[in-house]
Amino acid sequence: MADQLDSESGQIDQNIRAVQAFYSREEDKVSTSQRALERITLFIGKPLFLAFILLFVGAWMLANRVLMGLGRAGFDREPFPWLQGIVSLGALLIATVVLTKQNRLAALAEQRAHLDLKVTLLIEQKTAKLIELVEELRRDLPNVKNRHDPRSASLLQPMNPELVIAALDEGKAPAGPPKEAEGEPEPPTGTAPSSPPVDPSGGPTPSGLDGPST
Repeated sequence: MADQLDSESGQIDQNIRAVQAFYSREEDKVSTSQRALERITLFIGKPLFLAFILLFVGAWMLANRVLMGLGRAGFDREPFPWLQGIVSLGALLIATVVLTKQNRLAALAEQRAHLDLKVTLLIEQKTAKLIELVEELRRDLPNVKNRHDPRSASLLQPMNPELVIAALDEGKAPAGPPKEAEGEPEPPTGTAPSSPPVDPSGGPTPSGLDGPST
């Protein structure tokens, strides 16, 4: 029992080390400029940066109003074109920095998705092999009645990755135009609607009656 626990613990440690090695390799690939940009994004994402922006804009506007109140020319009169330019430039730089980090994280996520797909296919192949071994053992046991199980027979076949990809592509294909509802055919163009029967007295016959009542 202790040997089994040690074996399981060793396998878990091996898996953890493999994951850590994967992330370490990805971190080593990051350039110095990329690391500097990501440090900037860490500061941008904090509430302190929002407070800094609000204080900067408020101080800018207040300083101009105070100078104008003292009879001096403000360095940025209303509607504060210099302030608008600074804010717009800052927004452009922030968006560029954030997109740079998002692109790296997206590439890392795609790599993890490919790894998950490979592991899933490997698990499926191993599961199919286990089912095959169990079915073979069941057939060899003399005290177990041999019977055909169509579900087990279908699970014996490992998954074909090409068929899975083809099925995903079909699911992404755009749907065709909706079919028109089938109904009664419309009367041809130019045909006049049938008129109700006329009563000999001069008026139309009421609906549901063949003629004047006797």
